Amino acid sequence: MNKDPAGKKVFVALSGGVDSSVSAALLQREGYDVTGVFIKVWHPDFLPCTWKEERLDAMRVCAFLNIPFLTFDLESEYKDHVVNYMINEYALGRTPNPDVMCNRYIKFGAFFKKAREKGADYIATGHYAIKKESKSKNHPSVLSLGSKKKIRYQLHTGIDTDKDQSYFLWTLNQEVLRRILFPIGGYTKPEVRVLARKFKLLTSEKKDSQGLCFMGNIDIKEFLGRYIPISKGVVVNIKGEVVGSHRGVSFSTVGQRRGVGVTTRNPFEKPYYVIQKNAVANTLIVSHDPLTQKKDSKEVYLEHENWIADTLPAAGDYLARFRHRQDPEECELFFDLAGKPTVRFKRHQIGLSSGQSLVLYNGAHCIGGGIMK
Repeated sequence: MNKDPAGKKVFVALSGGVDSSVSAALLQREGYDVTGVFIKVWHPDFLPCTWKEERLDAMRVCAFLNIPFLTFDLESEYKDHVVNYMINEYALGRTPNPDVMCNRYIKFGAFFKKAREKGADYIATGHYAIKKESKSKNHPSVLSLGSKKKIRYQLHTGIDTDKDQSYFLWTLNQEVLRRILFPIGGYTKPEVRVLARKFKLLTSEKKDSQGLCFMGNIDIKEFLGRYIPISKGVVVNIKGEVVGSHRGVSFSTVGQRRGVGVTTRNPFEKPYYVIQKNAVANTLIVSHDPLTQKKDSKEVYLEHENWIADTLPAAGDYLARFRHRQDPEECELFFDLAGKPTVRFKRHQIGLSSGQSLVLYNGAHCIGGGIMK
């Protein structure tokens, strides 16, 4: 994880789960000066919350490892940059990626900044991802900057392809990445469980958390219903015929099949997919063929893009994901005269949705991404 860990101070984001617990134990074994940090975030008072139990587990792990334990209260940052962002995006009829924003503004934003202010040389998380020194001809591993030499880094997918979390990390840059450690990126989930038992961690058999970053498995429609007024509208097929009704376009996503609101379908009819959302007319357009609008299913424009190398990548062929755990899709990246990127897929796609993150790869190397529009 580092060529000279002795005495290097690392603040590990401890969620109370097995991945972050093993991360702390591995770093301690390597010789780092480890401090465990539990991040307290905002949570709605109308939904059950287990943050106190999770914090207690994190504290117990630190006590067992005999390392310091801290709590960072980042409620306001989480509410502003993750929750409000998510609500606003849904209200606009877009499909947000709150986990991406949680990484950008909380774990590698506010947490990173606060840890550095308290003297941390590095921060570490339990993400399944790998950091490597750059070996690109265009971006050599070491760049000479006057009298100083600065190593450049790349983000790669984790060894466990099912658990890989690089999709959620495309907003990283060189300044932050150089001070990040991903201790379990080179392990599979079963191997992490084995390590947890070897270290005799109390979290070794704890189930993985699911759902929204930090907030767990919430009913998104129930959550949004508290903040976005219900605005009933019609569901129409591609012929313009009314086939059902909905509570508001904000509560549906392009590519959605279940809970679309179709009421006229018979048991022998193929399922309907949402192929378009018209926020102005408050109408959902559905089709039996999710690729009905093929002109919209192959090419996307990106905004708010970020390139991890801090420079524009070369135009050309890459792999892309616009959903977590999606099999990579072949695509071409090109830029207009203003340097704005467009991605053209080699084959038609299902579920391209404005607001979602599209992440680009060169093999296992994650080069960055952007928000689809």
